[in-house]
Amino acid sequence: MENKVHTYKLNIDWELIRLISQIDRFDASWTSIEKKEGQSLKQLKTIATVRSVGASTRIEGSKLSNEEVEVLLKEIDITKIVDRDSQEVVGYFETLDIISESFQDIPVTENGLKSLHNTLLKYSQKDKWHKGDYKQHRNAVEANLPDGTRQIIFQTTEVGFPTEDAMRELVDWYATDKEPHPLVKCALFAYEFVSIHPFQDGNGRLSRLLATLLLLKNGYKWIEYVSFEHEIESRKTEYYRVLRGCQAQRPNEDVTDWIRFFFDALGNIQRQLMKKLESKGVETRLSPREKSILTFIENNAGCKSGDIAKKLGIPSPTVKRVLPELIKQNLIEKYGTGPGTNYSIK
Repeated sequence: MENKVHTYKLNIDWELIRLISQIDRFDASWTSIEKKEGQSLKQLKTIATVRSVGASTRIEGSKLSNEEVEVLLKEIDITKIVDRDSQEVVGYFETLDIISESFQDIPVTENGLKSLHNTLLKYSQKDKWHKGDYKQHRNAVEANLPDGTRQIIFQTTEVGFPTEDAMRELVDWYATDKEPHPLVKCALFAYEFVSIHPFQDGNGRLSRLLATLLLLKNGYKWIEYVSFEHEIESRKTEYYRVLRGCQAQRPNEDVTDWIRFFFDALGNIQRQLMKKLESKGVETRLSPREKSILTFIENNAGCKSGDIAKKLGIPSPTVKRVLPELIKQNLIEKYGTGPGTNYSIK
């Protein structure tokens, strides 16, 4: 059944209805889960924050691993944030923290979005001239080709009045259209924002932050304990393919594929959250050394036993003894053989 939502076409089929129902069923049980899992959730939120910051900045080109992000965020020294990757990480962290703590008070208005953009690029020296303001130059999405040339993948909204009009229409639609399901509105707002590309830089990062903001505003509070950004990073090729496929039809495009992707990503991280909560019961019986190894693997997917031993200062034979135990308890998975053997969270 084809529907018109904002300026888009959307085919609401049984698969889409199933995905929405699945997400909302989980959400309905969240209050009781939250009361029961208080302490575990604090740990999960810390882990999710590091993964979100690391993933979203890496999608845009940062080279910092989750471990490096964690170290940076533990001891933020403004005077030492001189490289671009660190500036982007700290800016993303502060914006995410503001959203987490004050989402109810952040208005979904043009000024509200400009304020978040200003915080996002707060430490970025190269972005001082435009942060918090709409773009002044064209910012088409381009790809670097092997021969050194650049190819335009998607033409964003033109500078000036077209961008201003598009952003005004977007926030007005979000405020006034009460018919679509809240999840549909969240997904479409993030899509339209990144399609307009209203700011000179930081649009991709801010679109993912806005998805979290709108989910929180609509009562989906479990989003704080998982990393939507990490899910996007792990499906980066699909993410861009779906976005571009829809954007190529603009205006009045069919966004069904984007909505389905967005909901499927949310469903995946819900399942991951439940697995983590179930594993926390097992983790309470682990020794401090076992917990530290498990945490390291969680933040460094694909790590090898030698990496774990070196970074944590644990003798290699001990690490090799603990890893099979964690596999046996269904907490981690082993990939590869011989020197290529690596480990990730189950």
